[in-house]
Amino acid sequence: MALDLTQFDRFKVTFQKGDQIFCEYEPGDAFYLIQTGRVQIVKIIGEIEKMVDILQPGEIFGEMAILEEAPRSASAIALGKVEVLEFNKKNFEILMRGNPQIAMKLLMTFIKRIYDQKRRFMILTLPDPQSKVADVFLMLYETQAVQQQSEAKITEDVVIDASPEDISHWCGLSIAECRQVITYFTAQRKLETRNNQFVIKNINDLQRLVNSRRKKEQL
Repeated sequence: MALDLTQFDRFKVTFQKGDQIFCEYEPGDAFYLIQTGRVQIVKIIGEIEKMVDILQPGEIFGEMAILEEAPRSASAIALGKVEVLEFNKKNFEILMRGNPQIAMKLLMTFIKRIYDQKRRFMILTLPDPQSKVADVFLMLYETQAVQQQSEAKITEDVVIDASPEDISHWCGLSIAECRQVITYFTAQRKLETRNNQFVIKNINDLQRLVNSRRKKEQL
């Protein structure tokens, strides 16, 4: 069920296309819930600016400012006209006290967003397309296994519901680059492809690949 936040319209803020809502590394004192429009999240990795996500109406961003009092971990840019609800510590407390149902939904959203954000950053910091795509499969397996409360052993075939577009979204590569890696993994018999599904033949193989690349980056 969608959140009814009409009572918080007084906290509405409007941004125009290209406006920077906040900048990476600056202090943060507010988070935002998108009502209309789309917001691009970008992060500097090495010396390159990488797109991390494109957020849609109903999504929350900038929540770490409230949860950890940490500097912004990425930048947020309006992709067109964007209307958001802006919550700082003071009015967030009003929101939490005034509507427990909304508060619970927001807290669950926070938990998922924190997981998604940290997991995506782990993927983006891997050094090459193969390890990035492999780690996306691992991330999707982790999420899917939790949702389904799967008891299957990880040495068995694992079915992942996803498309090349989904993989591209998570790992910051073009769809063409993702398809090249998927074709390579298929030729290596690491996976099989179906319509919007991938069958991972042994997910431990992908785990070893990702772990080896991370260790090389740390040396």
